[in-house]
Amino acid sequence: MRFESQSPEETFSFGERIGREARPGSVYCLSGELGVGKTVFAKGFSRGLGVTETVSSPSFPILKSYEGRLKLYHFDVYRIGDPSEMEEIGYEDCFYGGEGVSLVEWPERIRELLPEDAVLVRIEKDLQKGLDYRLITVGGREEC
Repeated sequence: MRFESQSPEETFSFGERIGREARPGSVYCLSGELGVGKTVFAKGFSRGLGVTETVSSPSFPILKSYEGRLKLYHFDVYRIGDPSEMEEIGYEDCFYGGEGVSLVEWPERIRELLPEDAVLVRIEKDLQKGLDYRLITVGGREEC
């Protein structure tokens, strides 16, 4: 699936749509360079899950969780140096617990830990199409 966003509001709305479709046990991998709008998408995604708290990038703690119609486990693994560090966080309970939904920013850093059925959401800029333009592609884990 491909979506062309012309504004942060459209990116938020698309994230919300994907969040509404999320099912228990799903893992979504959110990929894109710094400043591309991953946090905007994550905020929309969380709204689609019924989260009422303000969602922010969990950069320092690596994992934040939020309550909604499904529990959201929001990972930012940018600072992970070795995938084995994820064991200390208890990622397996989140990825394989089956009750919540995991959203992982910078998934390429822990590629080998991701479930086979993880969904990749890639956000890309194209400055020739405008400062706010984003191409959002949703596909399978193999694209990570």
